[in-house]
Amino acid sequence: MTVADSYRVARHNAGVLFGAQAVVGAGQPIVMSMGGLAGAYLLGADKSLATAPITAFTLGTAFFAIPAAMLMRRAGRRAGFIAGAGVTALGGLVATLALFQNLFWVFALGLLIIGCGSSFLQQYRFAAADGAPSDFRPKAISWVMLGGIVAAVLGPQVVIYTRDLFEPVLFAGSFASIIGLAAVGAAILSFLKPAELKIAEGQGGAAPARPLGEILRQRRLVTAVVCGVSSFSLMNFVMVGAPLAMIGCGFSPDEAALGISWHMVAMYGPSFFTGHLITRFGKDLMVAVGLFLIMGAGAVALSGIELWQFWLSLVLLGVGWNFGFIGATAMLADCYRPSEKNKVEGVHDFVLFLVVSIGSLLSGTVYNTFGWETLNWIVFPIAGFSLLVLALNRTRAQPARRGA
Repeated sequence: MTVADSYRVARHNAGVLFGAQAVVGAGQPIVMSMGGLAGAYLLGADKSLATAPITAFTLGTAFFAIPAAMLMRRAGRRAGFIAGAGVTALGGLVATLALFQNLFWVFALGLLIIGCGSSFLQQYRFAAADGAPSDFRPKAISWVMLGGIVAAVLGPQVVIYTRDLFEPVLFAGSFASIIGLAAVGAAILSFLKPAELKIAEGQGGAAPARPLGEILRQRRLVTAVVCGVSSFSLMNFVMVGAPLAMIGCGFSPDEAALGISWHMVAMYGPSFFTGHLITRFGKDLMVAVGLFLIMGAGAVALSGIELWQFWLSLVLLGVGWNFGFIGATAMLADCYRPSEKNKVEGVHDFVLFLVVSIGSLLSGTVYNTFGWETLNWIVFPIAGFSLLVLALNRTRAQPARRGA
């Protein structure tokens, strides 16, 4: 396959994955916005475990990451992603039936299954880089992440129109809609093309897979994982606590929700140009800019508790996540061969979403125990450590390049 063919297939697949991200990914804001409310609805008087279904969703994403990667290694990306959409649909069905039967823990199981389906969704960004020429990979990843904007808009709109669809059984319509979204996503994913094109570029695509331990010992891969995990977990850690803090400061739930909406637009909106910026300025610089923006978000949050300060902090947090996470993902994609992609991506996403799950659980605890200021102070040492790892990797890589 020629280089021209590789660009054509890469653009096609990025477009397909953009569409699938927009549709299947719309299930995530449905879960995040309705999971806690539906949990509280099912629990009755004691609502202390209301957010347990959302935690189950995140844990499902973490613990199914490696099995999802292994399935795709055997069956291929297209079959694996279609199967993932099927898992998401199954979770939507279980959650809907649990709401009709008023079964809280079965509802949590449904969200756990949706989370398992989400582990396939998280690998769309890696699939966009499969076989793509090296200069197009950051753009391809950005295209897929751009689908998150559509998902962020589509999901809440679906909630508005379906929430009371099966009244008096509240929320059942919203979770039933996940079944339809997954079905449409599976249809879109059927157009995905195989893309193993690194052989054509002479990049060692035919080389056998190395042992996992050898791959994970690469300094640049460790740097990519540290920066990607810290960008994602810090974003989620602050985002989860922000609505609690806004309401605690006297702002309305609608104002808090609008702040989260602006945050999600900031998360995915820069994807229009993030790929171009990475191609022009390099992955390391964009990751560093992302981490500094996340620290800037913490600084704005610490400067006061006016509404504009909450909102500006959330916008900076979203843009910082976009630059840091997409840059780190592109960096990671340079560290493994096509024959190694599934096991590396599976381990990466397991670590990523396990840390994100822990951060989600700790966010509310830190806020309730120590307050909004302490929650934001935590950002600085973690982001600072990631910047140090990034700088050390770059410093050690320069003498090697000069020696070569």
